[in-house]
Amino acid sequence: MSDNSFVLQPIGVVHADVDDPMDMPIGGRLAEIEVFPQYQPALTRIEENSHIWLLLWFHLADRKILTTRPIKVNPDLPEFGVFALRAFNRPNPIAMTRVKLEKREQNRLWVSGLDAVNGTPVLDIKPYYEHDRVFSPRTPYIRPRERRMLMEQFFRHAVTQHQEECSDLYLAVRMAVIADETLGQLTRDEIIVDVHGSRCLADAIQGITNARLANPARLSFTEVDSSHPQVRWSKGEQSLTLIGKRSLNQQEFWNLDDQEIIEVQD
Repeated sequence: MSDNSFVLQPIGVVHADVDDPMDMPIGGRLAEIEVFPQYQPALTRIEENSHIWLLLWFHLADRKILTTRPIKVNPDLPEFGVFALRAFNRPNPIAMTRVKLEKREQNRLWVSGLDAVNGTPVLDIKPYYEHDRVFSPRTPYIRPRERRMLMEQFFRHAVTQHQEECSDLYLAVRMAVIADETLGQLTRDEIIVDVHGSRCLADAIQGITNARLANPARLSFTEVDSSHPQVRWSKGEQSLTLIGKRSLNQQEFWNLDDQEIIEVQD
């Protein structure tokens, strides 16, 4: 072994129902983490955390690849260096994934949102802390090519912010998809959002757009009890007003056409 080499010993392994990385859905799945018995004392009080970081070794990765495209999201996008993406293939295939800790039983953890396949070695586990959060980071816009994938992405952001599903959350996601298709990336500083409706609607819009009340002031909210909530989006000279026509359930959220649920005013 050379002087600059070192050895990592896995502390556990992933048990999942996905074996091929290309079959893993974006956003991950529910999976079980088996921590090897000799490391079980290191899990003491871990269940006090709602979320944890997993450091994994993507053992199926191609370690020769240095540039790639986010083909599962949008293969039409240009190439990125693997250090500029959360790419599966990379020289040292160390993965860092934040997951929700659903439950613990002795040396086994059940987590949701894990994008690692069955048999992936676990290198370390760390708790998620509040200071890990960056509310409105600057990132490249890797826009999904397919509309449904964009809906799924916005849906995850909205639920992360609001912590539960509700009719106005579904409406907010569908509104955001229309706004994104019209105005472009919704997390940019020049996108201003004015929400008239429920707190659920406002939470979901904020989770999708990362808009704040100040620094810069991108979000305004007026709480109103209305069956036709309204969100006005603006970007420079462009503006777009979206008005909800009806409440939604989950099935309607995925299947109804835009014109059935939202009135569009330029």
